[in-house]
Amino acid sequence: MIKGSVLRDAIISGANLIENKKRSVDELNIFPVPDGDTGTNMSMTMSAARKEMLQMSDDEPAGVVAAKAASALLRGARGNSGVITSLLFRGFSKGLKGVENATGTDLANALTLGVEAAYKAVMKPTEGTILTVGRVAAERGRVAASFNNDANYVWDEICNAAEDALETTPELLPVLKRAGVVDAGGQGLCYIFRGMQSVFRDGIIAASEVADSAAPQGDVDSFKSTVAQFDEVINFTYCTEFIVEKENDTDPAKLRTFLESIGDCVVVVDDEEIIKVHVHTNQPGEAITRGLTYGSLISNKIENMRKQHENAGAAAPKKLERVDPVEGEIGFVAVAAGEGLVSLFHDLGCENVVSGGQTMNPSTEDILEAVQATAAATVFVLPNNKNIIMAAEQAIPLADRRVVVLPTRTIPQGLTAMLAFDPDSTIDENAVDMYKAAEKVGTGQITYAARNSEFNDKKIKEGEILGLVNGKLTFTEKSRSKAIAKLAKQMITKSSSFITLIYGEGVTDDEAEETRKYIENKIAKNVEVTLVNGGQPVYYYILSVE
Repeated sequence: MIKGSVLRDAIISGANLIENKKRSVDELNIFPVPDGDTGTNMSMTMSAARKEMLQMSDDEPAGVVAAKAASALLRGARGNSGVITSLLFRGFSKGLKGVENATGTDLANALTLGVEAAYKAVMKPTEGTILTVGRVAAERGRVAASFNNDANYVWDEICNAAEDALETTPELLPVLKRAGVVDAGGQGLCYIFRGMQSVFRDGIIAASEVADSAAPQGDVDSFKSTVAQFDEVINFTYCTEFIVEKENDTDPAKLRTFLESIGDCVVVVDDEEIIKVHVHTNQPGEAITRGLTYGSLISNKIENMRKQHENAGAAAPKKLERVDPVEGEIGFVAVAAGEGLVSLFHDLGCENVVSGGQTMNPSTEDILEAVQATAAATVFVLPNNKNIIMAAEQAIPLADRRVVVLPTRTIPQGLTAMLAFDPDSTIDENAVDMYKAAEKVGTGQITYAARNSEFNDKKIKEGEILGLVNGKLTFTEKSRSKAIAKLAKQMITKSSSFITLIYGEGVTDDEAEETRKYIENKIAKNVEVTLVNGGQPVYYYILSVE
């Protein structure tokens, strides 16, 4: 049976393993556009649960642990993959309610409840995704529990079934098969399950390699507590990490002693072949030089912690404070990145704008915080990105006021929806009319390929310029000037009446003005093109056509 402290450690272990593997999961994404990648979103979602689990004592029952984890995951969910992950664990909360120690049947039934919730939350469930992996795992778990109620046995079967299902995803989704990969979300879920299995079966918490490559497996908490001391006060400037391949029998304890004389937060772990080192010091060169007396340097990393903290402090958004809802008032929250776009949404009536977009999907908690800081009894939320809609919807039951999520998938849709708001119409009428207006907008985007890939039988090289029409990759180009011209020709027709060109980071005012003139004189002709400095990352240009 699984007691609460074991379930707690298992969730921490699952969070650590997906954190370690997030880059490899990100690389499974077949779409080359830089985005809030699957592995990153799942890792950040699970890290919310890990933070909560690290605060829990050993004597909490399994049901309480599951409830705490589910609440943290719900609020920390990012991107569609993160939301689905949170829903799977919400099943644990329901299935283990009131349970002191979980049996195999409890685990299988709890996962089943999570799978059911995840399928219901997705408007059009697609097989060959994380949903399939979770469903097959739950099905086999129930079968296993029917003749052996041992929790470890059932979880082993769940892990094996998840990985078996993962291997079938390319057969269920042809786009995966053409790319020669498995589903990214399904792979991430398998890592989480295996991380949990490490605790259930072996009593070992998977070490967080991202937090510290030198931390010994199973000793993550002690390392984190050591490093955490330096979050507030930095005594030494450089966080120095390196790995040495041993070439002699010199006692590594001497290296530890030396490092403690020139710094703090020292961790030295050695085995038969290598020595891993972590130290905060003002003399990183001396630390590495002394390490070289033990053998050859394999890898090293030196980071200026003072600069990191300065940058983090400057970039940290101001925490929004909750305000009481005002009866009869309607407020607006939008998601956007880029100073110009944020200002534009404010000008259109959005009281709060959540920083985020394609590469940085905000969490449910981020959106909820903005909603609660809006002085209105009803708050319209405009996600402006298809990968943020589900996270926004999870905020609905958490808010203390009515929340209406308009499923806007792009920035132009969000802007048009705001323009369509009629203060004389009812809330329900506005919800319909605003979304209808948004759906009529064509959105074009010019960005770059974040990775080498093959999409729609075309090989794409990292750095190539990409043209997207309504979210679909339609062409590649060598320069953004050629790309935006081609995009405009594809999207603008004789019936087009409103055209807006939004330019972002990396595009100068002069270049943007030249592009506007070209579109207006050569393509749009009788239609004025409005130019907006959005300052958005990722997308050089966003073209809105109505």
